[in-house]
Amino acid sequence: MKAISYSRYGGPEVLEYGERPEPKLGPDSVLVKVRAAAVNPVDWKCREGYLDGLIDTVFPVIPGWDVSGVVVEPGASAPEFAVGDEVMGYVREDFLSRGTFAEYVAAPVRTLARKPRNLSFEEAAGLPLAGLTAYQVLTHDLGVGTGDTLLVHAAAGGVGSMAVQLAHHFGARVIGTASESSHAFVRELGGEPVTYGEGLVDRVRALAPDGVQAVFDTIGGEVLTASAELLAQGGRIASIADPAVTTLGGRYAFVRPNTADLYRLSELAEEEVLSVHVARSFPLEETAEAHRLSQGGHTRGKIVVTVDWES
Repeated sequence: MKAISYSRYGGPEVLEYGERPEPKLGPDSVLVKVRAAAVNPVDWKCREGYLDGLIDTVFPVIPGWDVSGVVVEPGASAPEFAVGDEVMGYVREDFLSRGTFAEYVAAPVRTLARKPRNLSFEEAAGLPLAGLTAYQVLTHDLGVGTGDTLLVHAAAGGVGSMAVQLAHHFGARVIGTASESSHAFVRELGGEPVTYGEGLVDRVRALAPDGVQAVFDTIGGEVLTASAELLAQGGRIASIADPAVTTLGGRYAFVRPNTADLYRLSELAEEEVLSVHVARSFPLEETAEAHRLSQGGHTRGKIVVTVDWES
């Protein structure tokens, strides 16, 4: 099969397009014919070796954890899906090797859900990791609901845009940081935009004089420290970017595959509560360019890579 892989850590130049063996199908997995895979910041962080102390790496590595596609063969112990089912998934294992930037992926059923009927394969590929991250932080770590004011950082990005939509649906008031060019986009999602940078605390205070009940941090560093100043008494803070949040009494979150959560996201997408903005799509052979764009930051929504089955 055609796939993207790398045999050493490094920049986008280490990514190679070529033939790789088709994955073996375990009993609890299904073989998915990949239609699209989304790029996430964790992909290039893994590629550069930043997660080497956390996750074992078996070279060569096919990168990617997000996928959408069609089931072509179920495993011997995988009755949940049948041939022809359209699925999406956050296909993360506890080691790096067998990712989703390929024509086929053997996906454990615990990582999959049926694709929302109203989303394209490109949109569906952008939902699992970002959507699960937002959903799990909001529900499990922050408990956001009616009456809360939530501050979301990078509100126009992949995770941030999901968090704004979900929190708005849960009944919270949402303030989201974003560049001025993305303010209209944040408003469309249901948030109140504020600009990044110096003076952020004052700008948020102008909207929420008594502070916010919860902060969803996706940036870390100085932004995290400033966010702690904005918490109302008894406020909650969680970060997916900076473990130092625990020193502020907050929660550090790392998304996990969860079938029930993923099915809930699929339902919310079909109810048109949740949408996925695809900023740009690349063919599989141009994955290195997709990584470069992601690594540059400031992407609105999701970057996806597609597999062409017409040729």
